Amino acid sequence: MTDDLVVMLTAFNEEYKAVRQRLGKTTVHRHGRGTRFEIGAVRGTSCRVALSLTGKGTHPAAVLAERAIQQFSPVALIFVGVAGALWDTPLGDVVVATHVCAYHGGTSEDDGLKARPRVWEIAHHVSQTAQHVARAGDWARDVPPGTRAHFGVIAAGEIVQNSRLSAEARWIREHYNDALAIEMEAAGVAQAGHLNGSPVAVVRGISDRADGTKTSEGDRNWQPLAVANAAAFAVHLASELIDEREHKAMKDDVASNGHGTVYNYATGPVGIQAANVSGSSVTQYASPRPHSAMDFVAELSALRAVLARERSSGKLDDATYEAARGELDIAGKAIASDTPDGKKTFVLALKRLGGLIAEFAELATKIAALIAAAKGMP
Repeated sequence: MTDDLVVMLTAFNEEYKAVRQRLGKTTVHRHGRGTRFEIGAVRGTSCRVALSLTGKGTHPAAVLAERAIQQFSPVALIFVGVAGALWDTPLGDVVVATHVCAYHGGTSEDDGLKARPRVWEIAHHVSQTAQHVARAGDWARDVPPGTRAHFGVIAAGEIVQNSRLSAEARWIREHYNDALAIEMEAAGVAQAGHLNGSPVAVVRGISDRADGTKTSEGDRNWQPLAVANAAAFAVHLASELIDEREHKAMKDDVASNGHGTVYNYATGPVGIQAANVSGSSVTQYASPRPHSAMDFVAELSALRAVLARERSSGKLDDATYEAARGELDIAGKAIASDTPDGKKTFVLALKRLGGLIAEFAELATKIAALIAAAKGMP
């Protein structure tokens, strides 16, 4: 998993541009089959976003969602865009999916069309985080006063709905009367996330009422606002998901090493002077503690989280952060190779990393310990 990256997909260019405007400097990443991603950080955060355009419809959304998941292994995938309201959700408000229904599933019988929907529930931690974002209200500073976030079912199919009178409209409102919004991509994205074990979120701004009142003039008025509001919520959600991930990584790091435990990896005699030590333990090793490759991967993940936190706080500048991340990437690939040359490359990358962040005593100590442990590996 890429611990500091969220994928965002949109169907239309206007939606794409609304997200893109909230990112800092971006770099282009080209998939081997031609899909283009722009990668940039949400301004003022450690959250990176890989952004791409799917075009409209369930099928292209599903294919590109799976492609993005395979390419980046993101913390989550968020689909951002506009939708029609099925009931009375105000125009410009945001709907965040709790469930996604593919409403075209059914069976045609003599007494009518029977619904056989596919339904995907949004991952619990994503749903909880989205609810927190709505409650905390920071996202509301980026949207017009009175804009609200609603949580509920989003219905997805292959038809642009713009009627209350058509047979399809009546059928949807009869069988999916708990759905707040209707659109054309979420089912494909939800299925791709389900098959790949990747958390998915769907964030939609309400641009029309899907009731026959949708017009070109109305779209010109409401779509830009709905798109901007959805993008505002989505980037706050992405940033919060990354913060949660970093917090968990730090907790796991503390748990794996033991609270208050000090490991000494020195290979020579060591003396300890202390007036009083309580609530802690000091462990000395005559030789470095053995690590497996998986142990080192976990340690590198924890270092990445600390670096992101220092950058987010402003203590670490962007250039140093990117250089440090590059060394961590090299170290991660090297240790995973499980070869003598890989071990050598791992140590060299960590030494360069130590030079980059020498002013951060805690990080420098961790890196020195990892180097010593790596040298002690058979």
